[in-house]
Amino acid sequence: QVQLVESGGGLVQPGGSLRLSCAASGSMARVNDMGWYRQAPAKERELVATITSFGITNYADSVKGRFTISRDNAKNTVYLQMNSLKPEDTAVYYCNAGYRDYQLRNLIVWGQGTQVTVSA
Repeated sequence: QVQLVESGGGLVQPGGSLRLSCAASGSMARVNDMGWYRQAPAKERELVATITSFGITNYADSVKGRFTISRDNAKNTVYLQMNSLKPEDTAVYYCNAGYRDYQLRNLIVWGQGTQVTVSA
């Protein structure tokens, strides 16, 4: 069974920084795109950033220049460095990964979510 384990959330003041981590484990032939999404109260889940296995990145306009996504393919881990945090960044952040299993199926797995709160 494949699972994603997230860490690094918490409470931070506006202008502060946090680094989220998400490690994939289990039976996977290959890990493809990985990404971060977030969901604020009473809002739909939205894309924050994604990264391909080759390191090509994509960001939501609201986080460009402030957040940086990266990955360590050897560890099947994706990171999200969040700088200059704003109160509107407050949300539950979810990690996501696409992978191929040994039956050659392309599947998607989600993490359990980690709370990020930006408040004075």
